[in-house]
Amino acid sequence: MKAIFLIHCPDQTGIISSVTSFIHRGGGNITYLDQHVDEEAGVFFMRLEVDFSEGSLPADEIENRFEKDLAGPYAMEWSMHLREKRPRMALFVSKYNHCLYDLLIRYSTGELKAEIPLIISNHEDLRHIAEQFGIPYHFIPVSRETKAKAEEKQLALLRDNKVDFVVLARYMQIVTEKLIAEYPSRIINIHHSFLPAFAGAKPYHAAFNRGVKIIGATSHYVTEELDAGPIIEQDITRVSHVHKVNDFIEKGRDLEKLVLSRAVQLHVNRKTMVYNNKTVIFT
Repeated sequence: MKAIFLIHCPDQTGIISSVTSFIHRGGGNITYLDQHVDEEAGVFFMRLEVDFSEGSLPADEIENRFEKDLAGPYAMEWSMHLREKRPRMALFVSKYNHCLYDLLIRYSTGELKAEIPLIISNHEDLRHIAEQFGIPYHFIPVSRETKAKAEEKQLALLRDNKVDFVVLARYMQIVTEKLIAEYPSRIINIHHSFLPAFAGAKPYHAAFNRGVKIIGATSHYVTEELDAGPIIEQDITRVSHVHKVNDFIEKGRDLEKLVLSRAVQLHVNRKTMVYNNKTVIFT
């Protein structure tokens, strides 16, 4: 049995020693360990990968003992994830296809070690892509008048399919508080990095007119404050006076799909931890 432990708690002496001793007593071999201390906040973070030998305690018993022996005394927030269990990811899309194609190709080749039980969209435009990859596609139209009912349908689908996290692969709707509360730090979004300077429907046109020299993309966890959640991944590319608006858009879309895929991979591989609207990203 292989497992990943994610831990954060108030910083104090003896944490690493106590955790590694617990793993050793439980028949586990630590194959990876990384830790970080936020000195300003006084918070300790740690990620471990562990191989448990045959005959070791079952996963639920390990969790129970960890909670009793360590989590309580150290005031830990923690989780244990079995490597064999792939997280179930729902994709939300609208009309743009670049991020959807990129994730589905990585999924189909086995690079992205997750399950994709469904795709949800407020348009029919991308149904043929879902059918190409053999993934159920659910069309749920959204308007100001139907938004609440649409969200209930979305939530019902997510629950029925036992979805662990959601990826907004260029889903052009604002996610409501109810959905965010159902999946805290488990909804991943992607957008250009011109915000807040170039907001609106045509940010690349506005950036072009301003003569920007850098284009970027940002992937983050969704919070109630629009586009202001904990950042998971970012990247940039340079542009110059020789590039046209369409060049800006193409470069931006290339960045969006790459940055989103990296963020999803980090989440799937349990390498992200959220604290105080920031992330600790383990490599």
